[in-house]
Amino acid sequence: MSDTSAGPRLLGPAEVRSLAAALDLRPTKQRGQNFVIDANTVRRIVRESGVSADDVVVEVGPGLGSLTLALLEVAGRVVAIELDERLAAALPATIAEHAPAQADRFEVVLGDAMRVTEVPGPPPTALVANLPYNVSVPVLLHLLQLLPSLERGLVMVQAEVADRLAATPGSKVYGVPSVKAAWYADVRRAGSIGRNVFWPAPNVDSGLVAWDRREPPATTATREQVFAVVDAAFAQRRKALRGVLRGLAGSAETVDAALTHAGVDPLARGESLRVEDFARIAEGLAAAGAPA
Repeated sequence: MSDTSAGPRLLGPAEVRSLAAALDLRPTKQRGQNFVIDANTVRRIVRESGVSADDVVVEVGPGLGSLTLALLEVAGRVVAIELDERLAAALPATIAEHAPAQADRFEVVLGDAMRVTEVPGPPPTALVANLPYNVSVPVLLHLLQLLPSLERGLVMVQAEVADRLAATPGSKVYGVPSVKAAWYADVRRAGSIGRNVFWPAPNVDSGLVAWDRREPPATTATREQVFAVVDAAFAQRRKALRGVLRGLAGSAETVDAALTHAGVDPLARGESLRVEDFARIAEGLAAAGAPA
């Protein structure tokens, strides 16, 4: 008889392959499916995330449940969003078998994390996930926007994406993801993950990104207006703002007025600006009567 008071039993390589075989599952690149087979790695992710019994955690792409089980060791509740019907259907049984004492604190939602409009139960406080690599940035930005109750998070993404998300102005990889993530949170790199902890092993390196929610910049511009300026500024990376913003503003005069309002050099490039600068430019464009 199993001891139901014990913590979850985490999945190792044999259990992951056995669960996949039972589902006749062949991981697909299309959905970015690479399953973590190393218990130490998922424990490390949970430890780095700082999640505690007070937290309601959202997980995206739980797959076969490796990280889910490690989260249930410490979190108050875990809600997992899974796109693959077979995986979503199998997950509750895996949790019941490997974490019987924690099963009532777990819920799976069948759906696309980029399109969900709500998460069931109490407001989630943390996002911890091995994000599908092909959609990691849009998923992260969507959930940060959708769930203002999220206070912090830790996500595993492709190493280059991790660098971009955590980049600061002036860095070679600073761009749209860096600025948009900074609208919601203070973002930092939180380590690297080797390829051998996955099955199948991916052909890219992985990185951890941690973030803490903060208030967006104080501005009269809307988030949509600010993000439109960000998109325009990076559409032609090596061009000065005065040139690249003309299409958005409608005229050179409007751009000049907006940049003056923001205190930004017209010859500056997008990669040198902070999110607060973009917010002031958006504010200036609106004040100068740029097309909405």
